[in-house]
Order: sequence, then structure tokens, then C-alpha cells
Amino acid sequence: MAVPKSKITRSRRNMRRSHDALVAGNPNECTNCGELKRPHHVCPSCGHYADREVIAMVEDIDLDEDAA
Repeated sequence: MAVPKSKITRSRRNMRRSHDALVAGNPNECTNCGELKRPHHVCPSCGHYADREVIAMVEDIDLDEDAA
């Protein structure tokens, strides 16, 4: 089996892990509704992308009591 020849110091170990940190998201404001959305994604609240409607969103769902 492979056995390390010498101890890896805390400094060298931490330098190796320097790129492992999580990065916070960078939300942008939707140009149509003003809600925060992920960049280069369709807005989940209004369904617009780049000033055009991509997904038709349903305003209200009217359920009949008989259907339920």
C-alpha cells in the first residue's frame, strides 16, 4: 500500500482545499415583474425570458367543489 513519506502540514492541506469553498448565487432582477431570478433562466414568477413570454403562467386555478 502507498504510505505517505512525511506528514502533510496544515498549511499545505489548506492550500489544496482553497478552491472548495461554496459561492453564493448571483440573482438578477426580472425586467418584466421585478422579482429576483437566476441569470440566464426563465423567471419562475412570470415566465418571461429576455423580454418575451416563454411560459404561459396560470393566474388563478378555479376548482369546483364537485370535482374535488
